[in-house]
Amino acid sequence: MADAADIADLRLLARRRAPRMVFDYVDGAAEGEQSMARAVAAFERVEFRPRVLRDVAEAPTAVEVLGRRIAMPVVLGPTGFTRMMHRAGEPAVARAAERAGVPYVLSTMGTTAASDVAAAAPGGWNWFQLYVVRDRARSLEMLARATDAGMDVLVVTVDVPTAGARLRDVRHGLTIPPALRWRSVLQAARHPAWWFDFLTSEPLRFATVDGAPGDLAGITNMMFDPSVTIADLEWIRSAWQGRLLVKGVQRVDDAKDLAAVGVDGLVVSNHGGRQLDRTPTPLELLPHVVDAVGDRTEVFLDGGVRSGADVAAAVALGARACFVGRAYLYGLMAGGEPGVRRVLDLLHAELARTLRLLGVDGVSGLGPDAVHLRR
Repeated sequence: MADAADIADLRLLARRRAPRMVFDYVDGAAEGEQSMARAVAAFERVEFRPRVLRDVAEAPTAVEVLGRRIAMPVVLGPTGFTRMMHRAGEPAVARAAERAGVPYVLSTMGTTAASDVAAAAPGGWNWFQLYVVRDRARSLEMLARATDAGMDVLVVTVDVPTAGARLRDVRHGLTIPPALRWRSVLQAARHPAWWFDFLTSEPLRFATVDGAPGDLAGITNMMFDPSVTIADLEWIRSAWQGRLLVKGVQRVDDAKDLAAVGVDGLVVSNHGGRQLDRTPTPLELLPHVVDAVGDRTEVFLDGGVRSGADVAAAVALGARACFVGRAYLYGLMAGGEPGVRRVLDLLHAELARTLRLLGVDGVSGLGPDAVHLRR
């Protein structure tokens, strides 16, 4: 882990360790994967505009999010089936986040219960992510469990009325959990350590919605409620006493509507390109959303973040913080909890270095004058 110079190195380590179908579940996206590629490429268009002869002896990375100070503007976002990537799963991610001083978001589709995440990282700031399911009573049960576990921020994901077409998974014949069938026998031979861990650990199951996984798209379409509207946020708010974020905003008019009902934050996100392909690129949309609602609610960015310099660019364009998903999953696949720690160490070091080289005296000094998106 210590030899990994950046997230790209950890991605390569993950590809070597995990079976191809598991790696592609993380690395892939919907249809032609253009949304994912554009999200990453947008950061390549960032042109920094550094100031010189500024005192940057102190360049603090800490920032206030939802009324609480965190060590850097990074949130480890919700990911499903995390123990499929490594047997250490969600508890390892939560512990790494606790150590780094940043929030961790447990997914509805997680493989560890909220209470177990809280026990693994009792000093961490643990959030919960909700998919609204057809059985509203079950949704309320999820919220109650999260509250009992001390989670006080709810992230409602709203861009999954139906499952996206993730073609890499279709071509691999991926099942969840992975099964040792003819397609996977050769992969098992090439990745014996991963398969040994997988076969000797607790069976993979949904810990929040209860039950064993299977066909992901089928479960999504069966359980998730495609009739949810903005009006449903009212009953969610009535059942949740903490802060409320809405994740999956891809239009300015939707952002205005959500800000008008008083949510605490919006996450500009296209689900990592894993739902509808050819959607708006989050980094490009971000400044427009901030201009429209940034004075009424906190705005976060999700999608394409692969470095601390990316985090700096997003914050300069108005993001309160960045959600990170694939990046930490690469670390988890590569080496369990030490891999996630390495991701967070890299992000922090890259962010601090970028702040100094930009000539700003901390995250609070970042603004639109520090960056430009080249055409």
